[in-house]
Amino acid sequence: MSLDAVRSNPAIQKLIKAADDHLGAQGYTEHGQRHANLVSHIAENVLARLGHAPRVVELAAIAGYLHDIGNVVNRYDHAAAGGVISLNLLLQMGMEPDEAAIVAGAIGNHEERVGEPISAVSAAVIIADKSDVHRTRVRNPNPSAYDIHDRVNDASQHSFVRIDPERRDIALELTIDVTKASVVDYFEIFLTRMLFIRKSAQFLNCGFHLYINRNQML
Repeated sequence: MSLDAVRSNPAIQKLIKAADDHLGAQGYTEHGQRHANLVSHIAENVLARLGHAPRVVELAAIAGYLHDIGNVVNRYDHAAAGGVISLNLLLQMGMEPDEAAIVAGAIGNHEERVGEPISAVSAAVIIADKSDVHRTRVRNPNPSAYDIHDRVNDASQHSFVRIDPERRDIALELTIDVTKASVVDYFEIFLTRMLFIRKSAQFLNCGFHLYINRNQML
């Protein structure tokens, strides 16, 4: 069961679109194909750069692609719902149960409120998901009506997850337009996410640093 097979599955494509539509109707930022593919790529890159086996790397990419599919049911507890949905889909597609369990566990544990890094795949998905803050995720067409999440995402001009395998270090580098949102605004809504990334980096035996406008914050 390959990443390409998962991405090209019509049912999975429709469920991800429906999940994103449901969030859009509630005013949430983008959680569709852009976010799914980016999280997939970052999770894959994290484990590849740290020297994990190719199949483990691909499982991280699959879990990253599917991680928000549970929003098709509800925003709340979407991680658990997504784990169950993905487990059923992957088994139906012929994935080996032990691999499907790794993917489902990673999806079910990617939210900081209830989740924990439980595997290398899980840790990589958490790092990838929580690092995606960018202006392209904002859907509200009226800047005067932005909430703090919209303001912070709109202010984020660039984000990059840098992996240093020799130093066993993971760094999230952000560029923020401080005329649109302050660094304090960022920490108000994202501090728990950054601590979740740090816990996941530690699971991978790595340190974690956060840089905002080239200044080290964590």
